[in-house]
Amino acid sequence: MHRVFTMSVASVYPHYVTKAERKGRTQAELDQVIRWLTGFDQDALDRHLASGTTFEDFFADARLNPNASLITGVVCGVRVEDIDDPLMQQIRYLDKLVDELARGKAMEKILRA
Repeated sequence: MHRVFTMSVASVYPHYVTKAERKGRTQAELDQVIRWLTGFDQDALDRHLASGTTFEDFFADARLNPNASLITGVVCGVRVEDIDDPLMQQIRYLDKLVDELARGKAMEKILRA
C-alpha cells in the first residue's frame, strides 16, 4: 500500500489551493474540478475535507466521472493512463487536473467537455 493512500485529502488540499491561486486560479475553480472528477457536491466535498478522509476512503466514496479516462499525460514522470493501481490512477487524475488548472488551461478542456 502506498503511503499516499492513507494521507488525508485535507492535508493536501491547501497545497492544491496554493498552487491554483499562485497561477491566478481560484479555490472555487479547484473545487469545481474536484467535484467534476468525484461526483461530489460541494457539501460532500466540504464534509470529506472537514473529517480528514483518507484518499482511499475519498475515492471509495466517489462516483468517478465517466470521462475521467480521457485524462492523459504525465504526473511525477509517470503517464496517468498507464498506472495499473486504480486508486493510484484516481489520485494522479486529480493531480493532473490540478496541474492543468494551474497551467491556465480552459475549464472546458479540463472538464473534458
